Amino acid sequence: MTGTRGYHHGDLRRALLEAAVTAIGDSGPAALNLRDLARRAGVSHAAPTHHFGDKAGLLTALAVEGFDLLAGALHAAGDDHLDVGVAYVTFAVRHRAYFEVMFRPDVYRADAPEVRAARSRAGAVLRSGAAALPAGRATAGDARQDALAAWSIVHGFATLWLAGVLPPDVETDPEAAARAVIRRLLD
Repeated sequence: MTGTRGYHHGDLRRALLEAAVTAIGDSGPAALNLRDLARRAGVSHAAPTHHFGDKAGLLTALAVEGFDLLAGALHAAGDDHLDVGVAYVTFAVRHRAYFEVMFRPDVYRADAPEVRAARSRAGAVLRSGAAALPAGRATAGDARQDALAAWSIVHGFATLWLAGVLPPDVETDPEAAARAVIRRLLD
């Protein structure tokens, strides 16, 4: 990349999304601004608006991508509910910018059909993991509540980890720490 404002990207949309992930990693989703994003990507200040309309449009695209990445990570974890929970925490740690956008529906168009579909795909994997809880832990009537409890635990742990507010004696590896916490849900 030459840094020239007129530089033509092979995939400008992708370049803008990647620049947004970097910017959000630096300052969070609320501080993102399209002019800065254009500067980071080395394009004209109008380029983000052309591709996404506005900041909410850009963050909507990031939320969709994030939910799809999360669904893929959870699916790749397999059928073991412990591994699915750890995969959720790992996703949050490795893809913090996406995670921060996905769960801030006030900054994007949460009612957009593509967001609802992507969120549903990720939720389906989480629900299937909760449905696989050991016999005696989950019942047919409580499957929705079990899924909510499991999600609350892994999401809460991931959020606490990212905020750096867990007690100092917690394992320093997020996957190992998450595994120990989630295992308590299953015992």
